[in-house]
Amino acid sequence: MNESSPPPTATRPPGKRRKSWYIRTGRRLLTSVDRFIARHSRVGDPTFFDPAEFAWVRPLEADWQTIRTELDDILRERDALPNFQDISQDQARISQDDRWKTFFFYGYGYRMDDNCARCPETTRLIESVPGMTTAFFSILAPGKHIPPHRGPYKGVMRYHLGLQVPEPRERCRIRVGDDIGYWQEGGSLLFDDTYEHEVWNDTDGVRVVLFLDVMRPMRFPGALVNRVAFNLIRLSPYVQRARRNQQRWSRR
Repeated sequence: MNESSPPPTATRPPGKRRKSWYIRTGRRLLTSVDRFIARHSRVGDPTFFDPAEFAWVRPLEADWQTIRTELDDILRERDALPNFQDISQDQARISQDDRWKTFFFYGYGYRMDDNCARCPETTRLIESVPGMTTAFFSILAPGKHIPPHRGPYKGVMRYHLGLQVPEPRERCRIRVGDDIGYWQEGGSLLFDDTYEHEVWNDTDGVRVVLFLDVMRPMRFPGALVNRVAFNLIRLSPYVQRARRNQQRWSRR
C-alpha cells in the first residue's frame, strides 16, 4: 500500500451481523449496573453460593422426588420439546443442535399457564420461592457440551436442582469461573452466571435439572435499582420475542 492509499476500513467477518442497537446499548448499561449490584449484594460476589444459606432451597430439596415424578411424564415426549434456541434465539450462540431441550414454567416473570397446569406440584413449589423470575426443566442429551459463555445480568442468582443425573457423576459437571460443580439428584447448585461458565454431559445418560433464576438479595438502594433493571430487561425486544416463541410452541 503506498502513502496515498486510503486506510483500510474495518470489516466484520463474513456472515457476522452487527448486533441491534438495543442489544449493544443494553449491554453497556448492564455492565455499569452489574458493578453496582456487586457492591450492594448482601450475599457477596462468589462464583458458587452456599445453598444452605437460603431457606427457600430446603422445600425444593425435600420434595425433589415429587418434581421428578412430574418430570418423568414430560420426558415421555422429550423429542418434541423445544430446543433452548427455539425459544431464546440468543442461545444459538452456544447451542445449534437438538440436544438441549426445555420445558418452561416462567420466563422473566411471565407465566406459561399450559405448562404450569401439566406440572401443578412443581409449579406450587417454584411459586413459593421468593424472587423467582424464571423456571424451567433444562434437559441435556448424552454428550452435550455447552461452550463457555456468560449470563447477561448480575441481579439474579442461578439455581439448579438435580432431578436426573447420570453416572459417572464426575463426567456431568459445570465450571463457573475457575470452580467446578457436580449435580446430584435432590441436591442444589447455586451460582452467579455472569462468571464465564461451561457445561459438560460426557455420559451416556440424560441430565435434567430444575433451573431457576432468583433475584439476588441486595442492600438499599441496590434492591430498587435491581428491580428497575429487571423490569426494563423484561420489556426488552429480546425477552418479548422469546415469550412469543414459547406461546407459539404451546399452541402446537
